[in-house]
Amino acid sequence: MSNEVTKAKGTAVSADLMDDIFESAGEGASFDSSEMQIPFVRLVQALSPQINKKKPEYIEGVSQGDAFNTVTKEYWDGEKGLTVIPCFQATKYLEFVPRESGGGFQGEIQPDSPLLQQAKRNGAKEILPNGNELVKSDQHFCLILAEDGSTQPAIIDMKSTQLKVSRNWKTMIAMQKADHPTKGKVTPAVFATKWKLTSVEQTNDRGTFANWSVAKVGLIDSRDLLQEAKTFRASIAAGEVKATPEESSSSSVNGDDIPF
Repeated sequence: MSNEVTKAKGTAVSADLMDDIFESAGEGASFDSSEMQIPFVRLVQALSPQINKKKPEYIEGVSQGDAFNTVTKEYWDGEKGLTVIPCFQATKYLEFVPRESGGGFQGEIQPDSPLLQQAKRNGAKEILPNGNELVKSDQHFCLILAEDGSTQPAIIDMKSTQLKVSRNWKTMIAMQKADHPTKGKVTPAVFATKWKLTSVEQTNDRGTFANWSVAKVGLIDSRDLLQEAKTFRASIAAGEVKATPEESSSSSVNGDDIPF
């Protein structure tokens, strides 16, 4: 769903029917938070199945460098970007079967596992004792803010070459200041700020790829939105909401979303 947002095809709904729909708004659509799973938003790369018409993950109209939702297949134009409210950040260590061996997500390794110290660097990759790849992922739990003020939860996960962007983003978050009328300069809560994420093209010795670019927009200007972001952060911290499983996220099985 680009910022021109992809519009669903259909006929107009009559005013009477809309009244009936709004009369029962929300009925049957509420679920226990423990059952909710947050999708990822990732960048389309040159080998991503989202731009291959023969793949089930194909998204009509999407291009390399665009951002897409791995569950809904909504997408955003990479140059125009998307506005997000970061609410929580976690670093994950993920195990993948190498692509040349068939690929596949094998699970998450806990940060205190001795396996992390046993991984050996092979070029740009970290290889575990069993031959699988160790991938470090900074996961930014965000609310995506639409132009109409509505929000949707998503995880912006940054791996490999994207980790530098993640480190810079965390540094900018920690260094920002706001003027308080009595306390002077204060660092606002992470969930009280808005950021613009766009994509840029980068090249290294292994090829050209899309990467994130992050710029500060400013402070949240709605008390309701601030409370929503604060509640979302608390739910994540309490373990009440989780990420969509890696194995079911588009393109993660073969590692096509992991840049060099």
